[in-house]
Amino acid sequence: MKKLCLISTFVLSAMITEVKADVSITNTAESTGSETCLSFMQHSEKKLHAKDVLDLCELTAGKPMLIVNTASHCGFTPQFTALESLHKTYKDQGLVVIGFPSDDFFQEEDNEKDTADICFVNYGVTFNMLSPVHVFGSDAHPIFKELADKTTAPKWNFYKYLVSADGKTIKHFNSRVTPDSDVFVNAVNAIL
Repeated sequence: MKKLCLISTFVLSAMITEVKADVSITNTAESTGSETCLSFMQHSEKKLHAKDVLDLCELTAGKPMLIVNTASHCGFTPQFTALESLHKTYKDQGLVVIGFPSDDFFQEEDNEKDTADICFVNYGVTFNMLSPVHVFGSDAHPIFKELADKTTAPKWNFYKYLVSADGKTIKHFNSRVTPDSDVFVNAVNAIL
């Protein structure tokens, strides 16, 4: 029991440390009509297992976003359910949820179709899921390079990054912080 309490204290301490990582940043932005697009979102990406390509500026300009790196075979994969619920709850208030599958931690399907089945069929995901990317290291997608520069690179699957509409605030949350936790929901409400 004593070991369990020590481990729980350690895990809680690590979670609190990461949750407190609230970093102010300044971005150059590109105007898209009356809204601005954050410089690091100026990309077009293919949707997961589809021919459609999303202009991320069009999708996110002037809106708060939640960016998350995902994997199909991780202990945290059930977080898709809470992410979908968050998407449905806050999409009308402007929150854009974007999932980036990644095999950087060796827990993603080799075939995009299988990844799509897990997301869309098994978990009923309707938020934007994009084609797999690298999320850390020299091969990291530019979005994750920017997020790492401003906060920290993902250390595992289901790292979550909340970005304010103006890009001045980025909060990151480790895998253990669930999307339906009070800490996370309060952070979402704070950036809306």
